[in-house]
Amino acid sequence: MSNVAIDLNGVTKSFGNKVIVNGLSLTVASGECFGLLGPNGAGKSTIARMVLGMTRPDAGKITVLGVPVPAQARLARRGIGVVPQFDNLDLEFTVRENLLVFGRYFGMSTRAIKAVIPSLLEFARLESKADARVGELSGGMKRRLTLARALINDPQLLVMDEPTTGLDPHARHLIWERLRFLLARGKTIILTTHFMEEAERLCDRLCVLEHGCNIAEGSPHALIEEHIGSNVIEIFGGNPQELSSLIRPYVQRIEVSGETLFCYTPDPEQVRVQLRGRAGLRLLERPPNLEDVFLRLTGREMEK
Repeated sequence: MSNVAIDLNGVTKSFGNKVIVNGLSLTVASGECFGLLGPNGAGKSTIARMVLGMTRPDAGKITVLGVPVPAQARLARRGIGVVPQFDNLDLEFTVRENLLVFGRYFGMSTRAIKAVIPSLLEFARLESKADARVGELSGGMKRRLTLARALINDPQLLVMDEPTTGLDPHARHLIWERLRFLLARGKTIILTTHFMEEAERLCDRLCVLEHGCNIAEGSPHALIEEHIGSNVIEIFGGNPQELSSLIRPYVQRIEVSGETLFCYTPDPEQVRVQLRGRAGLRLLERPPNLEDVFLRLTGREMEK
């Protein structure tokens, strides 16, 4: 098996006069979780559709699981499982029936599908819901069923588009736990997400996209260290311009977003000393994260 699951080389895609993906090159190694991080319109979903052969690039080359896409997309998709951004389960069918019908799309025999259904139900923690209609399930259960369905053909590669959007924290953490299990089994995951915490927890590597361009790539830790590298103090409740002038000598960099002042400093205590006694201020000190990287690179917060 090749150690490269996905290779994009100079890929460009436009819709009308708008460039959605702009000369993008990236490689996803087999067995890793690779994140596509960016706001709406950054090109994440278009990249996922091109990897699946559902959207044809205007320029560039795409290889998925060793075969060219879209030329041999049908062959590539035999080894791919897809978790779309929005669940497209059949609400009138039971959980078991959804898995059975989906398996037939891959040409699997009824016997083969029935043999794998128990392990998929266990994986999704839906054993007790096997004969419940999908319309009766909670949002988190539907999402886990969509993930289990994507595994019906035991794919090498999972393409996941915003897998936890709309879920409550408990359901989101359960999905993350299931994805870590798949990575431990050697599956490759390409993940598009708005959630910084999701990317930081799951991704071995990621690229930050803006206007279809790869503006940064690396492991979450490496990106945070390269672009931030110091503690962050968030300051609320004052005039950002006035406060900036007061603390500027003691910080490496200042970013203003709305009414919040983000101070990047190796000496947080000096910042606190300068602000001591000023009424109405709230300070939050924390380690740097991917949200800071995005703010640093683009000058704006992620759009949720």
